[in-house]
Amino acid sequence: MKFPSTFRSVAIFSDKSNRYTADTCEALSAAVQREEVQLSALVRGAYPGRALPSKGLMGVSSVGHWDAAHPQGWGLDWHRNEGLELTFLERGKLAFEIGNDSVGLKPGMLTITRPWQPHRVGNPHVGPSRLHWLIIDVGVRRPNQPWHWPSWFVLAPEDLKRITKVLRHNEHAVWTADQEICQCWQRIGRAVEADVHGSSHSRLRVQINELFVLIGELLARIEPQLDPTLTSSERTVELFLAELRHNPEQRSRQWTLAEMAKRCGLSVTHFVNTCQRLTNRAPVHYLTRCRIEAARESLAKDTHASITDVALACGFSSSQYFATVFRRELGTTPVAFRNRRENA
Repeated sequence: MKFPSTFRSVAIFSDKSNRYTADTCEALSAAVQREEVQLSALVRGAYPGRALPSKGLMGVSSVGHWDAAHPQGWGLDWHRNEGLELTFLERGKLAFEIGNDSVGLKPGMLTITRPWQPHRVGNPHVGPSRLHWLIIDVGVRRPNQPWHWPSWFVLAPEDLKRITKVLRHNEHAVWTADQEICQCWQRIGRAVEADVHGSSHSRLRVQINELFVLIGELLARIEPQLDPTLTSSERTVELFLAELRHNPEQRSRQWTLAEMAKRCGLSVTHFVNTCQRLTNRAPVHYLTRCRIEAARESLAKDTHASITDVALACGFSSSQYFATVFRRELGTTPVAFRNRRENA
């Protein structure tokens, strides 16, 4: 399958001077191009599938399904979506990870991930499976921002408010769908397959509204434990600090304290106090420690990289400064550390 040129546009969202890039599912796209998996999806932005018209199904970033008939050599590694993502496994088995939880999805299981919540599918590869998904952009770029649903959602205001509260305030991401939810996903899948230039949009609006009604009823029966801190400014800082630790691009960026605070939508004082409460370190010291830990791992694994290359890749301005900080934090020099590991 060849995608239209609109598929290649990159979904980048700006908040003042900050830029956020959504996942593009490149591994799935490549598998479709190799004809290893069948895909049917309606999308906008960088997601793989048939492009939605500019005013069609506003708020929907992607809706569709894949059908993998045999074990795959790819997976969707750790990534974030710009919207609320729901997936439903109709057939097969899939490894799913979110946070520190790893779940083996079985047929009939439903996952719900909040906007920008890191997760991955496949460990490391996807197995034979038929997976449905829906990504709704609710207009948030940080956890503490309010959600804005598409105007064509017809749920009663109190029902939508209750669903929003539950989805924003709980960490539980995997649920067992009932038969009505299963059938609703199947109808959505058929509507996506049948769509020609918007011919299924009315039907999809109805079915997506029905899906959220059914999910609201499911959540009301289960009554998951809620945690309001998930949408607090502290949660925003937690996610930012996790990015510094795990994302090489963010870790190596030359941050100023003001830029860090702005990224989290907080004043410098509020940001510094929150960071110190969470890590017992000032933000700059925390970032330095993240860089040192990344450098230590790189020195141990990549014995052919020069000390200067490691230093620059991890965000240090020079090898001399890197050596000074490395000795201060770990009590040895980068060269001595590498030599000791090689001789161990």
